[in-house]
Amino acid sequence: MIEAIISPTDMKFLLQQLKALANPKRLQILHLLMEGIHCNCELGEALDMPPNLISHHMSILRNMGLVDVERDAVDARWIYFSVNATALAELNQAFGAFFDADRIQPRRPSCGPQGALVPTSDIAVA
Repeated sequence: MIEAIISPTDMKFLLQQLKALANPKRLQILHLLMEGIHCNCELGEALDMPPNLISHHMSILRNMGLVDVERDAVDARWIYFSVNATALAELNQAFGAFFDADRIQPRRPSCGPQGALVPTSDIAVA
């Protein structure tokens, strides 16, 4: 989990998070968990996935810190998953800082003939 505000250039953290979230099934799982607590069987039914694959994806999301897990107090075989709101807020903050349009700086290329730049949309293509 994130200890403090992530620098917009903390590439290792951003890479790990993007890599984990790049899987469509994990995004679907996270989407379902945003609707509330789910058990393994509900997620499997909603995504048409066997329990072992749900467990695999949940392990990755848990290692990211995005998902919390609770066992049923009466029957410990039942496991319930929910979104860790603090970790989600930290992830939003990190991505927001990285993708902030205010970070874009004016820069002239240091190579080439250094002539005036022409937007590619102004170039006629034959």
